[in-house]
Amino acid sequence: MTSTGSVSKRAANLQGLVLTALFAAILLLMGFTPLGLIDLPFMRATTLHIPVIIASVLLGPGRGGFLGGMFGLISLWKGTMAPNLVSFAFSPFVPLPGETHGTPWALVICFVPRILVGVVPWFVVKLFERIPGNRTALKTVGYAFAGAVGSAVNTVLVMGLIALLLGDAYAAAQGIGRDLVNGFILTTVFANGIPEAIAAAVIVPPVCLGLSKALSTIQIKRGPGK
Repeated sequence: MTSTGSVSKRAANLQGLVLTALFAAILLLMGFTPLGLIDLPFMRATTLHIPVIIASVLLGPGRGGFLGGMFGLISLWKGTMAPNLVSFAFSPFVPLPGETHGTPWALVICFVPRILVGVVPWFVVKLFERIPGNRTALKTVGYAFAGAVGSAVNTVLVMGLIALLLGDAYAAAQGIGRDLVNGFILTTVFANGIPEAIAAAVIVPPVCLGLSKALSTIQIKRGPGK
């Protein structure tokens, strides 16, 4: 029994590693093509949060957080190698407006929200699992909420941290007064955040349901200890 359990655990770990590698490859493909980061005049819109959210739901907060870190690393690379108007907020190697140096706060903005995108959705799903009712319907709704919340975590935290830590620099980059920054950022949150959250809420449930079913089928066919 112990040997069978040990083999099953190793198989599950191997499956998790394979899926993590697959999601990492998807992130790299999206990150270095126009699929993942879309240049806008005032910001880069993204779809990279979607595979990170899916990974969080299916693989847990540990691997989800790791892939969120990859999301941040891709943002750092793109911000450094192909900077736009506000890349100073995502890379310490891009000078602040009117300065000759960047800021280490860029690393906080670049990584912390993206890592949390890979952590928070898993807890949202677990919360829905505690609600009594139709399991299939609740699972679908839970996945949709996980997608929307994960997307909102990215948008709200990134823009909120920019306002909190780099408000003056952001105002200078946008050519607006410091007193207008909060309103400008709030507009950006709604303009970018709502479509991104809706997209995640629509895409995450069918993908997660399909992959969960496929993984369960593989485990059933393999059988315990095989």
